[in-house]
Amino acid sequence: MLTIGRAHDLTLRGVDASLSESSSHGVADGATYAGEAPPPHILVVGHEALLSEYLSENRYRMTEVPDEAVMLETVQGTVVDLVVLALSPEDDQAAQLVQRLRNESLVPIIVLSARRDEFDRIMALELGADDCLTAPFSLREMLARVRALLRRRQIDLRQRNTNRPRAYRFGAWELNLNTRRLNSDARRQIALTNGEFSLLAALLSAGERTLSRMQLLELSRLHDDEVYERAIDILVMRLRRKLEADTAEPRYILTLRGAGYRIGVPVEPVY
Repeated sequence: MLTIGRAHDLTLRGVDASLSESSSHGVADGATYAGEAPPPHILVVGHEALLSEYLSENRYRMTEVPDEAVMLETVQGTVVDLVVLALSPEDDQAAQLVQRLRNESLVPIIVLSARRDEFDRIMALELGADDCLTAPFSLREMLARVRALLRRRQIDLRQRNTNRPRAYRFGAWELNLNTRRLNSDARRQIALTNGEFSLLAALLSAGERTLSRMQLLELSRLHDDEVYERAIDILVMRLRRKLEADTAEPRYILTLRGAGYRIGVPVEPVY
């Protein structure tokens, strides 16, 4: 049976040094500075408040969930870049959890184990985990492993993926192309009409390039009753009401007079 450590079992070394490293550039959970790409999203399954706080201070977007049901719902409903499994040693479903997650997703998995038994580490890796870390460990080492896995995943995706992205991240928002959901860093979910979704997806696919109204009509493939240039202006107005803190000073969808519209923040495709 695979056993995965809980918070009070996972003794962390190097906490003071690690926290001081992040304090000089830490940001609040979900915060994004203007001109920066949104942070990678890490899902922690279990109770690891200190680890979540540390990774958040190092500019990762953190979500903590208590069990398998919420984990699978989160993985299916939003884009997750890495999963950390830190469950209780008493959980006799831990092995199945690793296997179930791997069957559902190719997301990188790090297992935190409270036991030094070699069998546990081998079992975790055999079942699909990408890395296994045994307590005690330092937060700096954990951060280095997280960065290495995310870097390796991005390289792999760039080399082999020719399909469309799963989602786009831009500023405080994420548009999931599979579920057609618009989510904010504040964990709000915004409903979009078909026209709004199609237009926003077209704008995001262009990155920061300007698209004319006719280009947007073609790329968004709006329904026949919406195929006229004025429809683009109306949809942009609706989207700004949902995206912008101040529609009079839009940040996300910019108007270039006589040229069209473009996204005003960096866009990160997520494969």
